[in-house]
Amino acid sequence: MNSPMILVIEDDAPVRNLIVTTLKTHDYRYLTAKNGAEAILMAASHNPDVLFLDLGLPDMDGIDVIRQVRTWSNLPIIVISARSDDGDKIEALDAGADDYLTKPFSVEELLARLRVTLRRLSLMSSETGADRSVYTNGQLRIDYFAGCAYLGDEELKLTPMEYKILCLLARNTGKVLTHTFITQNIYGRNWDSDIASLRVFMTTLRKKIEPDSESPKYIQTHIGIGYRMLKID
Repeated sequence: MNSPMILVIEDDAPVRNLIVTTLKTHDYRYLTAKNGAEAILMAASHNPDVLFLDLGLPDMDGIDVIRQVRTWSNLPIIVISARSDDGDKIEALDAGADDYLTKPFSVEELLARLRVTLRRLSLMSSETGADRSVYTNGQLRIDYFAGCAYLGDEELKLTPMEYKILCLLARNTGKVLTHTFITQNIYGRNWDSDIASLRVFMTTLRKKIEPDSESPKYIQTHIGIGYRMLKID
């Protein structure tokens, strides 16, 4: 069986070489791109399993790469950037990134995050094969097999992370899911930064599925604890 293919998008040669050497040492296949245009072309033509993406590219902002890739693919995107401000992280996650690693980074953490991402991919693949039913709750409908969600007759334009959170809540309708439970199931870990990211994703998800944001109908917040998908009669 072929090892996962990682597309490394990084214009800084020393950093790119460090990542490539790390991947090669651990028997991952890899491709490299030095700018956004090349990255988008390679992502479309080579169908990699995961993207490692720097935001500071010479021809375009990495955020634009995320947005373009997300128009046709849900492949995991791990941002590796020197930008450490929360605003930059939130913008990348909102655009569709799955994870965010700040430079300078350790190769051990890079590999750990890659392993978590690949485990999540494997789990999602097995769940898709085993669960082909359609979830219905009021006007909300999730087609697990197709990987789509709808509100009434309109398909929801969800990011991959929003969809993962929605499915986790739906499969546990009526149960209060703690922040720890959600982050461990979504990210494979429970760090403070993950809980902060979760709050961002919950805010954007609610805007898309709640007809009245002032009176949530589907997702209930339990302050300091977590969230619950309410059952609509």
